[in-house]
Amino acid sequence: MVSDGSTDDIRGEAKGVLMMMETFDFVFMLHVMHRILGITDMLCRNLQEKTLDILNAIDSIATTKVLLLKLRNESFDHLLMCVNSICIEYEIETPDMNAWYNEGTGRSCQEKVSSQQHHYHFDMFNSVIDYQLEELNYRFNDDALEILKLSCALQPNDQFKLFDVDQICILARKFYPADFSDQEMHHLRFQLEHYEVDVLHHKCFQNLSSTCELLQKLIRTNKSHHYNLVERLIRLILTLPVSTASTERAFSAMKRIKTIYEIEWKKNSWQIL
Repeated sequence: MVSDGSTDDIRGEAKGVLMMMETFDFVFMLHVMHRILGITDMLCRNLQEKTLDILNAIDSIATTKVLLLKLRNESFDHLLMCVNSICIEYEIETPDMNAWYNEGTGRSCQEKVSSQQHHYHFDMFNSVIDYQLEELNYRFNDDALEILKLSCALQPNDQFKLFDVDQICILARKFYPADFSDQEMHHLRFQLEHYEVDVLHHKCFQNLSSTCELLQKLIRTNKSHHYNLVERLIRLILTLPVSTASTERAFSAMKRIKTIYEIEWKKNSWQIL
């Protein structure tokens, strides 16, 4: 486009973009973005599946955090070596990592605040990864993950294979104490035992794929009246995004993290360039 663009404006703009791309900062940011998006890609794909497997999604969150932390603590030197090799191959000027990094371009901003090594390692590489880790920790703190995991015990997927009376009672007792009296907590376990024998083997409740479908089926068969405490708990789970920070809302928000990464990287790249 620099040489064959149809107008002077296109050729001039292409030349300017090419000059920006042929810089150490651009190559460095591109490599960091590639590593981070490579680590988070599996999590993003898992969260975008039509039939969300919450337990595996939770495992993906944990492994993503571990890999991002490993990238932060162990991979800077290797990444820098890769960036340098690309710059050498394409004759792109590389900064002296032992030299001082000058913040800003104006005379008043020409302060030697840190070395080039420190700037690229801590101000850019570590800070961007820390932002991703903070976002994951904010969206999926320990309480949110625990309530998600416990709520799986009520899911009807695969003929209620995750159904667990003890887990359901822990869910109600720990996260919804204001919604059940002590006496109701006691009766909930007995309802769940009947529910396990009745609903889990009833032909009307086979091949359900979501908790919402389960609730609808309970209402249509009038079993919501017989298992009123179980129905109440299911309703609470389905309104989880309102009362806490989240099942579907948090997962839906995580679907946008990949987009957030890209926006942040574009913003940072243009600021640097």
